[in-house]
Amino acid sequence: LFVIFLDERTIMKISKIVITLIAAGMGAGLVPAAHAADVDRLTQLEQQLKALQQEIQAMKAASAKEISDIRDQATAQVKESVVGGDIPNSFRMPNSETSVRIYGYAEANLIKDFKGTAPGDMFTNLPEQPLKKDAPTEGKSAMTGQTSRIGFETSTPTAVGPIHTMVEADFYAYVGSKDVMKPDGTTTTVYDNNRNRLRLRHAYGEYAGWLVGQTWSTFMDLDDGPETLDFNGPIGMPFSRPVQVRYTYNLPNGASFKAALENPSDGAQRPNLVVVASKTYDWGGMNARFISHEQRSGDISKNGTGFGIGGQFKLTGDLTAMGQYAEVDGDADNAIMYGANYPDSSTGTMLLDKSRGFVVGLTNVFSPELRATVAYGHVESQLGVNDAYAGLSGGNKRLEQWHVNFVYTPIKNVDLGAELIGGTRTTYEGDKGDLSRLNLMARYTFN
Repeated sequence: LFVIFLDERTIMKISKIVITLIAAGMGAGLVPAAHAADVDRLTQLEQQLKALQQEIQAMKAASAKEISDIRDQATAQVKESVVGGDIPNSFRMPNSETSVRIYGYAEANLIKDFKGTAPGDMFTNLPEQPLKKDAPTEGKSAMTGQTSRIGFETSTPTAVGPIHTMVEADFYAYVGSKDVMKPDGTTTTVYDNNRNRLRLRHAYGEYAGWLVGQTWSTFMDLDDGPETLDFNGPIGMPFSRPVQVRYTYNLPNGASFKAALENPSDGAQRPNLVVVASKTYDWGGMNARFISHEQRSGDISKNGTGFGIGGQFKLTGDLTAMGQYAEVDGDADNAIMYGANYPDSSTGTMLLDKSRGFVVGLTNVFSPELRATVAYGHVESQLGVNDAYAGLSGGNKRLEQWHVNFVYTPIKNVDLGAELIGGTRTTYEGDKGDLSRLNLMARYTFN
C-alpha cells in the first residue's frame, strides 16, 4: 500500500534491485558455491535495500504529517464557520449567512414581606398594598424561579445592512384572580401567583432603521432606569411592551430620533403615537419623549397626551447618577404609567387623571465583581379627594417606593444579589399601606 507515496525514480531503483536479486538467485541455483564477488554484491544490495526502506519510512512520515496538517486546517475552517457569527457570542452554521445567538438565564428569588403582602403579584405591587386600617398580618415568604428566561436573536447581512430579529420569553404569564365562595356564603377574591406559564416578552424584526413587532415601548426610558432585583422595578417610570412599528434615524454626532405607532389601550380606535429625541455624550446622555393616545369606554372617548425627559451623568469612572420624569393623562390598563391613573366615564364624559412620576438612582461599580444601586420612585395623581375620580380604582393619590441593593459576581456569568425594598401607598382619604420586604436573588446567565 505504501507504493502510493513513491515517485517514479524510486520505483525504477526498486525494479533494478529486484531484477538483480532475481538474477543472483537464479545464478545461485546454477552455481553450487558463491564467489567472493557475488557475496560482496549481495552485501551491497542489502545495504541499498536498508537505505531504500529508510527513505520509504521518511517519505511515509512526511506524507502523514502533510495529511495531519490538512486535516487540522480543515477542522479549523469548520470551527470558524460555525462559531464566527456577526454578532457577539453568536454562531454561523456552514452554508448559511445568518448568525444566531442563544441567550437567557436561570434565576431564583427568595422574597420575605415584613408587612402585609399585596395580592395579584409575586413581586412588588404597591398600588394594591394592604392598608394599615385593615390591620394586615405580617407578610408571607415566597420562592420562585418563574422569572427565568430564554431567547435568541439572529442577524442576516444584506446589501443595505443586516436584518436583526429577536424572540424572548419567560415563565411569568399572568393568570389573574377568581371569586371563591366561603363557608358563610360570602365570596372572596383569590389570586393565583403560581404562574409557571410561558410568556412572550419580545418578538420583533429590525431592518434599515425599521422595527416591527413586540418590544419595550418607545416611550420608555430604559437607559435611565436604575437596576433593581425586584422584577417589577421602581414606581414612577413608564412601563409597557406593546406591538409597534418604529422608525429610528441616527445622526453621526450621536443624536437619535424615533417615531412609533404602538398598540393602544383596550377599546381605542387609533394607535398610540410616540416621538423621541435623544443624544449621547462622553459624560452620559439625555432624551425627551412625547406620546398621544386615546382612551375609550363604549361610545365615550377622549384623547390624552404625555411627555417625559431623562438622562444620566457619570460622576466618576465608577459612579453614575440617573433620573427620569414623566406625566401621562389617564391610562385605562396601566400600560404606560404604573400607578394611580385611570379614566372615569361614569358621568357620561371621559375624565382623564394626570399622573406625574419620577425615578432617580445612583449606581456604583466597586469592582468587576461588586456593584450597588440606590433608587427612589414616586408617582402621584393630580386630582383631589373631591374629584369624581377619587373613589375609583382603589383611590390611590400617591405611591412612593425605594430600593437598596448590591450584586456580587463571584465567577463569570453568576450573580448573587440582595435588595431591601420599602414603600408607601396613600389613598385620597389619607389611608396608608406600607411595603417592606427583602429580596434575595441567584442567577446564572448563559451567553
